[in-house]
Amino acid sequence: MAKLVNIGFGNVVNSEKIVAVVNPEAAPVKRLIAHAKEEGRVIDATQGRRTKAVIITGEDLIILSALQTETISKRFNRDTYILEEKEETDV
Repeated sequence: MAKLVNIGFGNVVNSEKIVAVVNPEAAPVKRLIAHAKEEGRVIDATQGRRTKAVIITGEDLIILSALQTETISKRFNRDTYILEEKEETDV
């Protein structure tokens, strides 16, 4: 069952589509973003703020977020943990 993860400012991402959440400061990530922008595969969800996390999806989309990578990871893991706990009690 798909869960939506809040990535800030009312923006959400399908948790099943997330491949990685990475820090945007590394040079390879900056190149990845630049190439994706050239190809029109970037979704900017920062609302004009500084990019603090880059979300890579299975569909080759790059999503920019103003939330820290740790914050998104905690939200993703919390939702996954709750879902797994619910499935265990349903058995």
